[in-house]
Amino acid sequence: MSRTLVICKPDAVERGLVGEILGRFERRGLRLVAGELREIDEALASRHYAEHVGRPYYGDLVKFITRSPSLVVVLEGPAETWRVVRQMMGATDPTQAPPGTIRGDLGLETQENLVHGSDSSESAVREIALFFPDLAGSAGT
Repeated sequence: MSRTLVICKPDAVERGLVGEILGRFERRGLRLVAGELREIDEALASRHYAEHVGRPYYGDLVKFITRSPSLVVVLEGPAETWRVVRQMMGATDPTQAPPGTIRGDLGLETQENLVHGSDSSESAVREIALFFPDLAGSAGT
């Protein structure tokens, strides 16, 4: 079994789509291990988005993720659960995400694209440790 981090971003919470999004993951067979509705402050956002520092969109990323609560969850499933989650999310730009994906079905714009999912096993380990320190080291491949 492996674990990955998913964030239902502020737009998902504001639009009342969290249940739909989590339901898709659960119907796929992934199990919710931890979850918390939380305000992500600038300090945590800057650590989470550290790889984007210096890019033109970095400030907008931080401003968006900190504007209102997000639901942060850890999902568990088979090896490389992060890949399953990323496939289910669809492309970052909802206009490029295929129907049947979260962003393809529910997304409206690139900047506010509903969900974040770890993009590798290493990212999953790092991100779970950031948001759920008690679960640190529990992500797998």
